[in-house]
Amino acid sequence: MAVSRQVDLLEPINLAEHLDKVELYLGQVCQIAGISKMQLDYWTNKAQIPTKGKKQRIYDIGALETVMLIKQAKDKGLNLGAAIEAARNFREQDLPD
Repeated sequence: MAVSRQVDLLEPINLAEHLDKVELYLGQVCQIAGISKMQLDYWTNKAQIPTKGKKQRIYDIGALETVMLIKQAKDKGLNLGAAIEAARNFREQDLPD
């Protein structure tokens, strides 16, 4: 089969449709969010961010979004408690009905 015909068989992939399957380890979340492992561990406990895994925490995309929203709020001057509340409220209003 010619290369151009092979390419014609393919269609664009919408990665957004598959993000709910992504699982990230603590280090990966830290790298993406730009925070330390100590911060992430503390925020996870304080904000009660759901994780999977027993020996090592595993975060889904929703947990990553929560962490990034907390980071954004902290960067804008909110204390941790207010940042957690702001992230929760934002996620609640952003959820589809």
